Amino acid sequence: MGQGQQEKVATSLAGAVTEAISASLAPVDAELERRYPGDPGTRQPVHTVYVPGDAFAADTIRTWGDRALAALDEHAPDAASFAAVLGLTDELAEPVYGRVRAKLEREPVEDLRVDFEDGYGPRPDAEEDATAARAARLIAEAYRNGTAAPYMGIRMKCMEAPVRDRGIRTLDIFLTGLMEEGGLPDGLVLTLPKVTYAEQVTAMVRLLEEFEKARGLEPGRIGFEIQIETSQSILATDGTATVARMIQAAEGRATGLHYGTFDYSACLGVSAAYQSSDHPAADHAKAIMQVAAAGTGVRLSDGSTNVLPVGPTENVHDAWRLHYGLTRRALARAYYQGWDMHPGHLPTRYAAVFAFYREGFEQAAARLSRYAGHASGDVMDEPATAKALSGYLLRGLDCGALDIPEVARATGLTRPELEAYAAPRRGDLTVSGQ
Repeated sequence: MGQGQQEKVATSLAGAVTEAISASLAPVDAELERRYPGDPGTRQPVHTVYVPGDAFAADTIRTWGDRALAALDEHAPDAASFAAVLGLTDELAEPVYGRVRAKLEREPVEDLRVDFEDGYGPRPDAEEDATAARAARLIAEAYRNGTAAPYMGIRMKCMEAPVRDRGIRTLDIFLTGLMEEGGLPDGLVLTLPKVTYAEQVTAMVRLLEEFEKARGLEPGRIGFEIQIETSQSILATDGTATVARMIQAAEGRATGLHYGTFDYSACLGVSAAYQSSDHPAADHAKAIMQVAAAGTGVRLSDGSTNVLPVGPTENVHDAWRLHYGLTRRALARAYYQGWDMHPGHLPTRYAAVFAFYREGFEQAAARLSRYAGHASGDVMDEPATAKALSGYLLRGLDCGALDIPEVARATGLTRPELEAYAAPRRGDLTVSGQ
């Protein structure tokens, strides 16, 4: 057949066959849309800062930033000394150090959780009532005056029988306090700890439904994170993955799965000296969490380290190197969030995050630019890779590792275009047939 001649196209199946198959799969299509809506496309904080309820104050966020800056001034007063501690390259030293200091001055905390569980402990009811009401007032004031972190909320006590009523009351007081102060802030985040059975998640859903009805809120307005701290939350007695059932039990309200390093390790009998986020038991748990959450819109968070950067400079440097290494390890495994327990962890949290996004920026931008322009290169990328590349750049922009002008210059793309690649319509990722 000569060039330009039209190919003869023939089929053997009647149109009714396709229609029947589509009709038979309609329930599956609906189930896919319901259970796997994809990432929400909103900003994910790089960390959660954990502050006991009685220690939380109006100036907590600024105090953490100032203490982190003071730690830099004392133990790594310039880019060269900081880079030497962490092993940063010469190219990264100045950009990372400068961005870390700017971040600590501008937005030292991205996500703050006022803790009423282990970090707060059992208190007289009147004292916890007052502390919960105070937390609501201070958080509402922070959002009004512009001093809030992008995300803020509380970790209540769990749904286990001994503390259930206390946890529910604290949550009620906190949410009611926010409503009395003008309404729930957009950045509100709640954490439900020590979840063992999916039924405890269902109980949280029912609780939030009742609060929404009582206060005239839109159904589904309040979401929550599920903290994974027990072996039973990973593997049920019948051998199934409990965490997957928990996500479904949340009925669309689950926003995150947060790994609890020390409770989970202790539950498995790991000795205290080896309880760390890079222990094989931790890797196993987080891998199960990651697969269970994939495509559901529920995000994953790593845990924390309890090695604090305090004392002589040598001790601080050792703790910084540990924290930096654990954070970089988590990022490489697609755990883009973690928990920080001390202001001294902030410099290495942001250093690890900024180095991660800056060192891969040029290659990611070039690959995405070629993909968007349908140009050839040494790597043949597909829609799924374009999704990963654009997601990487967007996370770098959100945390401050990258700037919009430099990303636009390198990719030729606007932020809305990056977001379109990061959140393709269902089916776009299989357009190449692979």
